[in-house]
Amino acid sequence: MSETGTGRREATVSDVARVARVSKATAARALGDYGAVSDAVRDRVQKAADELGYRPNALARTMSTGRSHTLGIVIGDIENPFFAKATRGAADVAADAGYDLILSNSDEELSTEAKAIAVQLAKQVDGLLIAPASSLAPGNLQPVLDARRPLVLFDRTVPGVDADAVITDNRSGARRLTELLLRAGHRRIAFISTLVHEGEFRLHDVLFSSAVADRVSGFVETLAEAGVPRPESFVYLNARREGVEVLASRLLDGSEPVTAIIASDSLIALATFRAAQERGVSIPDQLSLVGFDDADWMSLTTPGITVVEQPIHEIGAQATRLLLRRIAGDGRPAATTVLEQRLVERGSVAAPAR
Repeated sequence: MSETGTGRREATVSDVARVARVSKATAARALGDYGAVSDAVRDRVQKAADELGYRPNALARTMSTGRSHTLGIVIGDIENPFFAKATRGAADVAADAGYDLILSNSDEELSTEAKAIAVQLAKQVDGLLIAPASSLAPGNLQPVLDARRPLVLFDRTVPGVDADAVITDNRSGARRLTELLLRAGHRRIAFISTLVHEGEFRLHDVLFSSAVADRVSGFVETLAEAGVPRPESFVYLNARREGVEVLASRLLDGSEPVTAIIASDSLIALATFRAAQERGVSIPDQLSLVGFDDADWMSLTTPGITVVEQPIHEIGAQATRLLLRRIAGDGRPAATTVLEQRLVERGSVAAPAR
């Protein structure tokens, strides 16, 4: 056994081989799960490893097999329930395949994302799952491609990057929410997102997130088709800059207050719900509120919040399945998988009171 810094002695492959009564090479193959080893020998080696408290050396395993059996995932915001559920989907599939998942958070910042990707590559991950901080800046992804590591994007796409992607039909989801509000009689409907954007949104502006861009397109198109003038003026980005609750309060207090709000994610919906409560604005009597992503709280409030539900766990799971296939050598052309969203109607929509 080898000496550790604490004085304890760690079991080595040689120790496991001695107890299991096999050669060191056979023990290494059984512990590393490579090469030809019978089930009986593998079981005997594993039993010996358990008895000795043997812990495999990840670096040595990577050097001997060329695989670290780890995957990296870079998400946009660790506090957003969307990414928590997507990461769980990825972790479940990874674990079933015998892989560990290493998590990094970009905070939707390109510089932070670049550092996170560099750290993941330094850890010799076998492949990367990334929710890109920008759909317009592929530079951070190039080191992954240069290192010839399989890459799968999720939630957003980056045009021009040769990689698989798993997204949902955000344009259709936004259309369904907008149509629901229009049918209820609303015309002054605000769409709120924290996406960073210079100045007020204008038609044909290019947005940094493909997911938000698709939602904005679906929203604006549907308002325009209904004859609502200047539908782009109802798009409110940069909500984080002044605070979602501050923005929501301003929209409710203006000379022409909005009668309905579409929240681009569950955190925005929660902040809007709080702002309405603090101002004594009743939902849905005075404000209709809908949003994307069915966070747990949305079915527990009075009233419950109408949402477009995304198959979030499946987004992470499907992206990981694709990544594992690429790691196994699948050479088919890169493709984008589009999953459907589902409208969940609750009690947060009513005809406008004004």
